[in-house]
Amino acid sequence: MKKLILLLSFFLFAFSLVAQNLEYETKSNIQYYGASANKSDKYINERCVLDIYYPKNKTGFATIVWFHGGGLTGGNKEIPEALKNKGFAIIGVNYRLSPKAKAAKAIEDAAAAVAWTFNNIANYGGDKTKIFVSGHSAGAYLGLMIGLEKKWLQKENIDANQIAGLIPFSSQCITHFEIRREKGIPEKQPTIDEFAPLYHVRADAPPLLLITGDRELEMLGRYEENAYLARMMKLVGHTQTKLYELDGYNHGMTEPAFPLLVNEVNRILKESKK
Repeated sequence: MKKLILLLSFFLFAFSLVAQNLEYETKSNIQYYGASANKSDKYINERCVLDIYYPKNKTGFATIVWFHGGGLTGGNKEIPEALKNKGFAIIGVNYRLSPKAKAAKAIEDAAAAVAWTFNNIANYGGDKTKIFVSGHSAGAYLGLMIGLEKKWLQKENIDANQIAGLIPFSSQCITHFEIRREKGIPEKQPTIDEFAPLYHVRADAPPLLLITGDRELEMLGRYEENAYLARMMKLVGHTQTKLYELDGYNHGMTEPAFPLLVNEVNRILKESKK
């Protein structure tokens, strides 16, 4: 057993050294819609951009597309520090915000950004079979919507099942509260319709790791929504759904969740080689 632990420690140390020795570059404010869309819509031209942080001296790397939070009404693209220097590319995405645009437009933008990643990551040295989608809160909701409801990516000629893994942090799983607000539905009235990830449970979805804060400290029923989604995914036959609750952490639970995201990406990559 001691030999196994020592061997595992050596490999983890070696991986860390390799990751640290990589050189990274960041390209900023890349428009992910085509020229015609940017020309026809000033807000798309202004808002629909992404940043890519990637290892320059490595090929075949995995990519994590990261959607920021902010209730679909605020926030800006980011490359989380905790995900840097791990051997991956990280793509931080801006999307249109309510009330300047209908909240559902953010789902369209999320799909367009992920499609851009599939169509362009090879140009940076990445592997399009190793694209993961993550985000926090509203950003997690966007990732879940395009990963579970296939129509959003189908518009971009991408099959959502090509996503290597979905790892949302504290996602809304019922219909997002901003979409409910637009429809005049009270904040505490749960709704499950076409704009709810729960409405789109399916057995053949990509691997799914749901992470939330403590159920007593989280936002309105946030843990319970994720627990319901996890249960329903399993009941429809999805065999790769997991749910983690981070005891003692509230909605801003990203710091302890980032290592879980990295571990899940590495686990899926390792499993794909078998």
